[in-house]
Amino acid sequence: MEWRLRAIRGATTVSENTVEAIREAVSELLDELERRNQLQPQDMISVTFSVTRDLDRIFPAAIARPRPGWDNVAMLDVQQMHVEGSLQRCIRFLIHAYLPTSVPVHHIYLREAKKLRPDWSFPQALQASQSVVESKF
Repeated sequence: MEWRLRAIRGATTVSENTVEAIREAVSELLDELERRNQLQPQDMISVTFSVTRDLDRIFPAAIARPRPGWDNVAMLDVQQMHVEGSLQRCIRFLIHAYLPTSVPVHHIYLREAKKLRPDWSFPQALQASQSVVESKF
C-alpha cells in the first residue's frame, strides 16, 4: 500500500467564549476527523489550530493533547487573521498526516463553519434520505 503526506482541513464554531463550549466543539471536531478519515495519531506530522480573536479561554491544542496518542503530535495554536465580517467564534485546523493514497481525505466542517466550505461540509446528524458531499483527493 502506498502512503503519501496529505493535508486535512476542518473548522467548527462555538456558541460562547468559555472553556466548556470550546472543549465541546474541539472534541466533536476531532472525533469526527478521526472517524471520517480513520486517522491514527501516529500517522500525523503536525496540527495547526487557529482561532478567531474572540476566543481566548483555552488553547485547542490543550484539548487535543490528552487524547490517546495525541501527546506525541506537534501542535501549534495561532490566532486567525481578523477580517471584518468574517465568521466569529471559529476554530480551524490544518493537519499534515501520512495516509494511504487509496483513501479519500474528508475535510470536516461543522456547525456554522459549514458556511466556509459548503462543498466540503456535511450534516452533523444524517438522515437516511440525506446525501453527503465529500472531498476526494
